[in-house]
Amino acid sequence: MRAIVLSAGLGRRLRPTTEELPKCLLPVNVDRPVLELQLQALAQCGIRQVTIMVGYGAEKVERFLAVHAPTGIEVQTRYNPFFATTNTVVTCWLAIPEMTEDFVLVNGDTVFETEILRRVLTAPAAPLTLAIDQKAKYDEDDMKVALNGERRLKAVGKTLAASKVNGESLGLMTFRHQGVSAFRAALDLAIRDPAALQKWYHDIINLMADSLRVETVLIKGLWWREIDTPEDLAQARAYFVRM
Repeated sequence: MRAIVLSAGLGRRLRPTTEELPKCLLPVNVDRPVLELQLQALAQCGIRQVTIMVGYGAEKVERFLAVHAPTGIEVQTRYNPFFATTNTVVTCWLAIPEMTEDFVLVNGDTVFETEILRRVLTAPAAPLTLAIDQKAKYDEDDMKVALNGERRLKAVGKTLAASKVNGESLGLMTFRHQGVSAFRAALDLAIRDPAALQKWYHDIINLMADSLRVETVLIKGLWWREIDTPEDLAQARAYFVRM
C-alpha cells in the first residue's frame, strides 16, 4: 500500500504564521513539523511509497523532503497549480495517476498517533475505510459523519444536521480494490462540474456511499489534531510538550 498526502492548501486561517511556511511545515514537536511526523507514522506502519500533493510553498516542502524524508521510504511530490483557487477535489483529481493500487489518503494538516493509522490499516478489508472520532458537540467546520448501523457510512459532510451526526472524519482513510477505481471514476465525473472546484473530496465520498461499501473505524480515546487555526496549533504543540 502507498500513501497520498494532501498538502497543497494556503492555510489562510493560520496567517500570519503561514506567510513564511505552508501548514505542513509548521513545527509542532519542538522543531519537527506536521509532515515529518506524518511520514514517520507512515513508515512505522510499513508504507514505503508516499506522494505529497503540494501547491502553496511547494519549493519549501521539496527542500525539506530532500533532507528529512525517513530512511526506507520513497517520497515524491505532485504539484497542484490551482491551489489558490480550488479545494481538495481538484487536488485529489490531480493525484489520480498515483491511484494505481491500494492507498492511504491523509489530510496534510492532521497530526495523529501512529496507532490510529495502524487501526485503519488492520481493519477488516473494505473498498473504503474512514477513521472517525466522536465528541460531545460538533462545530460547523467539522467533517461530520452519519452511520448506517455500527460502522457503515451513510453520509459525510460539514452540513449534516446535528440529529444525524454520529462522529467526524479525521481525514485519514484507506482505499482498497474496487474502492480505488470507484474513487478515480467519481473524481473524473465530478471535475466536469465547475461547482466541484470548491468542493471537498468528502463530498465525493458522500456520493459514493450510496453504491459503495464505506466502513469506519472508531478511534475514540486516541489523540489527533487537525491544524486549521492558531488555537489548533497551540493545542498540538502543548500535547507534545506534555509527552
